[in-house]
Amino acid sequence: MKAPAHIAPAALLALCLLSGCKGCKEESASPGASPPDGTAPTHRSGVKVPLPEGWAAQVTLDDSLQAGPPGRPVLRVDLRRGQGEQLPTVEQLVERVREESKNFELSLDQEEQKESYSLLRVTLAPKLSDGGVGPQAPALFGARRVGSDLFLCATLPGASAEDVRLATEACRDIEIQAKPR
Repeated sequence: MKAPAHIAPAALLALCLLSGCKGCKEESASPGASPPDGTAPTHRSGVKVPLPEGWAAQVTLDDSLQAGPPGRPVLRVDLRRGQGEQLPTVEQLVERVREESKNFELSLDQEEQKESYSLLRVTLAPKLSDGGVGPQAPALFGARRVGSDLFLCATLPGASAEDVRLATEACRDIEIQAKPR
């Protein structure tokens, strides 16, 4: 399914904010499958991304984790190993989103910051050549520190407001899995 033309810049924005990340590996035996407990663990790091009921996850060719309802990924998670100390503040996220979204009208909907994460929910609408704006789309940009690693989260084009809410919860709750005894 091809995304509408006005959504393509939003995809570029998400990729710009998350660029350069490598290292997400899925533990699942079959590609694109999530374990029955609704999480998407990573093989090497013991990290668990809690997914909403009915969502599935897969690792893409660029080693990002993408998750969402079957056949419709809405959340992208990228891992930056050893960069946990570089957790951006909400203010830094806002600044970066503003820099990367000069061709969009931007509305800041929710800012949330704790010691281990920064989350920013926004509404973007592309600026049109006639001076108007195109359709609005909700989005999430976030970062979560887990141990010494940094996880960057962003919703993908086509995400609904409910998808963005669920993606926010998943990003907020990324955690380290306990080692098996």
